[in-house]
Amino acid sequence: MEFRAEARFVRVSPQKARLVCDQIKGLRVEDALNTLTFSPKSIAPDVAKVLRSAVQNANHLNDEKGLDVDLDRLYVKTAVANEGPRMKRIRPAPMGRAYRYQRRMAHISITLAEKGAQGGAGLATVIGEAKAAAGGKKAAAKANAGTRKKTAAKRATASR
Repeated sequence: MEFRAEARFVRVSPQKARLVCDQIKGLRVEDALNTLTFSPKSIAPDVAKVLRSAVQNANHLNDEKGLDVDLDRLYVKTAVANEGPRMKRIRPAPMGRAYRYQRRMAHISITLAEKGAQGGAGLATVIGEAKAAAGGKKAAAKANAGTRKKTAAKRATASR
């Protein structure tokens, strides 16, 4: 089950909001809230507000609708900052001219999901299992050999 919350028309550039959203993707809700609390970015409190709203949506479905949701096992599945409408503005310029600039807005949406019953495999574990299933032991050994070569090359350049 997925739980979603969205804040629309937030007065911040989507690029700046994406920096904060990328920090919390894949984290447990508690860890994501801690990250947002101590983030120096000015958009972090707004993203935290959206995250809390998504948790409350899950809590509402747990209480009112009778769904069995464990709030401790929720994690941030997606955190997206899309571009909203732009406000066109004009700034006075020298010699009677006018410079146009744009005030950007963002739509921030966060989706929460519940980890699996077996303890919740992380994204890296799932990707590793998929690679192992696709290529077997040879593919895993080949990937490890490639990383050994890179570290040896780095050591050679560092010693010069």
